Amino acid sequence: MVYGIEHTAIVAKDSKTLTDWYVDTFGCRIVYDNGKGTYFTAFENGDMFEIISATEDKCCEDLEKLQGIRHIALAVTSEAFDELVPVLKADARVTEVHDVSENDKGLKTYWFRDIEGNFMHLIYRPTPLV
Repeated sequence: MVYGIEHTAIVAKDSKTLTDWYVDTFGCRIVYDNGKGTYFTAFENGDMFEIISATEDKCCEDLEKLQGIRHIALAVTSEAFDELVPVLKADARVTEVHDVSENDKGLKTYWFRDIEGNFMHLIYRPTPLV
């Protein structure tokens, strides 16, 4: 079951400055800082922005790092993740961007473009950030 949007990603020229602006302007709090320019900010109700550093090269092939709103992450249970990935892979209208990955903390992601080309990903996070 998809239980909501886990976060929306914004790629920024200066991720620290943009993060600080959301904190100062809207009262967000930083709930994750990877120490490399990626921040998760949370609003009071738990909605989050992931703010990522843009690449210098606007002509790069890594579209995930170009400035602007990049993707929406759908929060799912572990069981739903395992059920939905094969469904998405079987749908000829869906384009896989990155296959399933799982880190050492159990966080699972699957990146894809929906049937209209919108950049999305499923995310199972064992311990939610908020």
